[in-house]
Amino acid sequence: MSEHIFLSPPDCGPAEAQAVQRALASGWVAPLGPEVDAFEAEVAARTGRRHAVALSSGTAALHLALLGVGVRPGDVVLTSTLTFVATASAVRYCGAEPVFVDSDESGNMDPALLDRAVTDQRRRRRRIGAVLPVDLLGKVAAYEELLTVAAESGIPLVSDAAESFGAVRRGRPAGSFGRAAAISFNGNKIMTTSGGGALVTDDGAVAARARYLATQARQPVAHYEHTEIGYNYRLSNLLAALGRAQLARLDEMIERRRALRLLYRELFAGTPGVEVLGAPDGSDVDLAALHRTGHQRAVTRDNFWLTTVLVDAAVTGWAPADLIAALARADIEARPMWKPLHRQPVFARSTVYGGATAERLFARGVALPSGSALDAAGWARVAETVRTFLERRAPLSEPAARPLPGRPLSGRPLPTRVPAGSRPLRAAGAR
Repeated sequence: MSEHIFLSPPDCGPAEAQAVQRALASGWVAPLGPEVDAFEAEVAARTGRRHAVALSSGTAALHLALLGVGVRPGDVVLTSTLTFVATASAVRYCGAEPVFVDSDESGNMDPALLDRAVTDQRRRRRRIGAVLPVDLLGKVAAYEELLTVAAESGIPLVSDAAESFGAVRRGRPAGSFGRAAAISFNGNKIMTTSGGGALVTDDGAVAARARYLATQARQPVAHYEHTEIGYNYRLSNLLAALGRAQLARLDEMIERRRALRLLYRELFAGTPGVEVLGAPDGSDVDLAALHRTGHQRAVTRDNFWLTTVLVDAAVTGWAPADLIAALARADIEARPMWKPLHRQPVFARSTVYGGATAERLFARGVALPSGSALDAAGWARVAETVRTFLERRAPLSEPAARPLPGRPLSGRPLPTRVPAGSRPLRAAGAR
């Protein structure tokens, strides 16, 4: 029986095992320790920030970031509707109300609709505690426009960069935008600490407040004095060691996902009614070019976390669910896009500005296996399953261009994987 192919499993091997063993041997097993300190410095450097606070999840990072910029009970927070539930849940943790803003065609928050939402909420005399855009599926949002809207009204912006770590926009790294940003290191993300996240910021007061609240708001006295409610949000030293090994391999793992993005583009290129979401995505920029000229050319490049195709059933003659089912029969995971939060029962009474674009992307989107642990044999299974499905349901417009079964399209190989002995592990879809 063939091995199940997951959507985006962890990609761990000998380097990660050695790092965790190193942390164990040091005796620092509980939360905090030298691996946490080093990991925070490395994450801060990668995002171009002065401070990073390693935490137990990306959701914890969102929660503390919102508290840190002053969100309080009764506020509204303007946030993306096309995202995982954790974004809006963190708003609720603060006692605030999420107000949803629709996407543009990239899937990220529409700046024009954000401007409309700010104006309307101000007209209603609501206090807007923060703007919280999401970098969808590894694409950094249009912060130059979003920050302008927020700054004109004196509203702090927090970036939900849970999915975009390692991406860049106009030469600036994901996580570098806004008063603070939240990153996720959940098991299904571009890199992992098993479960974990980080708050990154240039504001020392926001970082200090996050550290304080994340350690149960304990006062610096021997008898554990507490003057306010805190949280148990700090990352363990063992998981930080894992994160450091993953961070050292981040560029390699992004390159493998970029290669898969290019292969998917070719696989669906001859299929009317199907397009890969997110173009332009910088997939034509390889790692060497990014390092050589990225900042000078102000390159924009996704991290290719999840490759997602949009299916127009009126053109294809088949629906996204049909493709998902065909892959499932071959023991290959694929999923719909995030269901817009304004359509979720828990947020049914929330205000939304727009909504039609997010609903259309949800109705048409299929996320495909995109993990850096996917090897050549796994890709061949995915490609052959998709190719067979397309031939049976709707013939390609250029059948002569189809490669032979099992061969890489255009002869393009996947980049070399991590050393032998690594194996993908299952990951839950969370932050």
